[in-house]
Amino acid sequence: MKKAVFIDKDGTLIKDVPYNADPLKIELETGAIEALQQLQARGYALIVVSNQSGIAHGYFDDVAMEAVIAHITSMLRWRGVQLDGFFYCPHHPEGVINEYAIHCSCRKPMPGMLLQAAREMDLNLEQSWMIGDILHDVEAGNRAGCRTVLLDNGHETEWLINPYRKPSFVADDLLAAAALILKNEALIMYN
Repeated sequence: MKKAVFIDKDGTLIKDVPYNADPLKIELETGAIEALQQLQARGYALIVVSNQSGIAHGYFDDVAMEAVIAHITSMLRWRGVQLDGFFYCPHHPEGVINEYAIHCSCRKPMPGMLLQAAREMDLNLEQSWMIGDILHDVEAGNRAGCRTVLLDNGHETEWLINPYRKPSFVADDLLAAAALILKNEALIMYN
């Protein structure tokens, strides 16, 4: 079984542009390439997990989302980073597109995307991490059995803490999160 780092997309990997499906507006967060290169070099599978309720709300469709995924994948590959997976949840219970206007187990804070990735890719969740910029990301990671890092970059607005929403670590950005993971990876293997 492999270890992985699950990475939120908007506000963690790329600059947060609400409901963006335009590849030309995608900009990687500062330090993202170096962080992912370091994690990849240490044997972590790199997997993006992202809520994309814009699909349920009718702002864009799956085809537009696939173009975004292709663009991000290409941007990273050009810099020597290979994504191992990209999972997104198109659902939102208040959506206007009937097939996506549902409660689901994949929308963060639920762990469905992480659990699906673990099944499909033979991942060891206990040796894996979730990095995100809001506590929904932390909760999804904790529910899946991962260690978690919250990026304290000003995006979290609902500081409602419970056992599922308590991060293992807090970091300023993705590069600092990668440093924490690499520093603490031995603790995971021997706990």
